[in-house]
Amino acid sequence: MPVAAELASRLGLELNDLTLLDQALVHSSYVHEQPAGGRSNERLEFLGDAVISLVVSETLWERFPQEDEGSLTTRRAAIVSARGLSRIAQRLDLGSYLRLGLGAAATGEGTRKSVLAGTFEAVCGAVYLEVGLDRTREWLLSVAAPELDEHFSLAELKAPKSALQELSFARSGRAPHYRLLSDEGPPHARQYVVEVVVGGLALGRGEGRSRREAETEAAREALIVLEQTSE
Repeated sequence: MPVAAELASRLGLELNDLTLLDQALVHSSYVHEQPAGGRSNERLEFLGDAVISLVVSETLWERFPQEDEGSLTTRRAAIVSARGLSRIAQRLDLGSYLRLGLGAAATGEGTRKSVLAGTFEAVCGAVYLEVGLDRTREWLLSVAAPELDEHFSLAELKAPKSALQELSFARSGRAPHYRLLSDEGPPHARQYVVEVVVGGLALGRGEGRSRREAETEAAREALIVLEQTSE
């Protein structure tokens, strides 16, 4: 069974044309090494990002009628970040269907949060173009149900960078330092990797579609490390 057909079956998607879903599984590194391998998933990723943001925003707006724009934005960010979307992609095992260039595959590119998140966005873009918004919304709400059902309090969603700064000052008397390790990709799909240093030790690494998002993920990882060392 072709890869796209197998994935569609696993995801419960009834698609008449699998062309776009197949394209959603083509990483740019594969196209660079295999020029005849078709187009990459970057355009579908761009579209899928907008579709996911709309569906998640609409759902949160309905579920939290008393919250203001800032609170809803915080909740949405926890779901549509590279970390949040990569969780969904991992649960769906999208990484095993992604076509990568040999070099990218050898370096573990397919396990990066940003790559998994982008693949999920591309799949959503492909589904949207094939079946329309209503059916895409229904499918997306089903696969993202665990994330949407996590009704964290706003205190629990406190910005990781703020929390790490407080803890860093308490532990070392200094603010954490964020180092940019890489900045790659096309303008519409830039990928940043950042490392955070606390008290002279590199405690977390994060990646995201903006430097701020990457710093947030690095801070979240560092908080986990610091909490474990304090036990």
